[in-house]
Amino acid sequence: MYLENRSYQIQGVRVLDIADQFGLPTYVYDADKIIQKIDLLRSSFTGVDLKIKYALKALSNLSILKLMRSQGVEVDVVSVNEARLAMRAGYEPSQIMYTPSGNRFAEIQEAIALGLTINADSLPLIEQIGQTYGSTVPICIRINPSIIDGGNLKIQTGHADSKFGIPNQYRPQIKALVEQYGIPVIGLHIHTGSDFKDGNTFLKIADVLFDLASDFPDLRFMDFGSGFKVAYREGDHATDLAELGQKVSAAFKEFCARYGRNIELWFEPGKLLVSESGHLLANVNVVKENPTRTFVQVDTGLNHLIRPMMYDAWHDIINVSNPEGPETLYTVVGYICETDTFATDRLLPQVRTNDVLSFENAGAYGFMMASTYNMRGRPAEVMVYDGQAYLIRERETFEDLLRGQIEIEFTELTTI
Repeated sequence: MYLENRSYQIQGVRVLDIADQFGLPTYVYDADKIIQKIDLLRSSFTGVDLKIKYALKALSNLSILKLMRSQGVEVDVVSVNEARLAMRAGYEPSQIMYTPSGNRFAEIQEAIALGLTINADSLPLIEQIGQTYGSTVPICIRINPSIIDGGNLKIQTGHADSKFGIPNQYRPQIKALVEQYGIPVIGLHIHTGSDFKDGNTFLKIADVLFDLASDFPDLRFMDFGSGFKVAYREGDHATDLAELGQKVSAAFKEFCARYGRNIELWFEPGKLLVSESGHLLANVNVVKENPTRTFVQVDTGLNHLIRPMMYDAWHDIINVSNPEGPETLYTVVGYICETDTFATDRLLPQVRTNDVLSFENAGAYGFMMASTYNMRGRPAEVMVYDGQAYLIRERETFEDLLRGQIEIEFTELTTI
């Protein structure tokens, strides 16, 4: 039982009560925080026809999607299965943007059959669509602007060496293919990755799309992707949405005036909407003294939160059980048989065996990048909504881990 301290709360629900009720490790999401982020983004853009398309890959639990839909947020998906999940949550195909990245054409055809908006990210794909469907399937076109700004290299998608999108230098080839097959182009899209430190980057990519729009007179929308910087620790820079919204809205209204009519302005936030809502709760198994450092070993690892190992990402860690303890230097590590370090030489209130730690900003790409490595099941997911904690995904069991495996019987070798 995790009963020592009950001061840390989410919407008035005590975190240690959640640990008691649902066990550990467990992801916990604050629905109010998600709604606040949606409202902040929406209020930052004025005088434009704004549409928010949640990047479902960040966190795709059905209950999260239903929450998004209840707030008037549509979705962006990168696979047909993500689209099917969105439809299970109640979305219409017309509300789903499908952005492949080198997917098989058979999957593109499934997406077309479902009625999704297709975001073509390569010249070969545009040609395949034209050859197969002629002028009957409208598309959006994803442009690579060769712009780089901020964030770990692994999450930058708009630079010249990135696999994503069609380089803007291929503008003549794009136009030639579209005209050859009579393909209706209804949208232009750019997503240049995450963690922009300078909101003016959006104005740079806007100029690329504004210029390209002259080739396509029938646009219904422009999609600027996302890339909003989220603060992961005290003093960390975050995108100033109010300033960004003012600048982009003004530029977009000027563009629409030149274009001759108003079109929709789209953004595809993922991390912005869900990151801060998420907490990964874990139990302290061992506090291990070594000559050079003190390790805190918890009952989770890179199998449940891979970002620190994959991106050198910082996640604040809260000692929920002993928040007033004397500060001590710890290295927090997981229980996986690999190096899975969450934090090195981190000052935390004194940590004891069976304390509960909370890894903050675990809403985006926590569960979604989780694995069953070392035959460890994925944690439960809990949503706190309207002051009550709800189980929204069951914890995986050993039977879940075996599902799909087929046993072959072998003759036992007898030795003499």
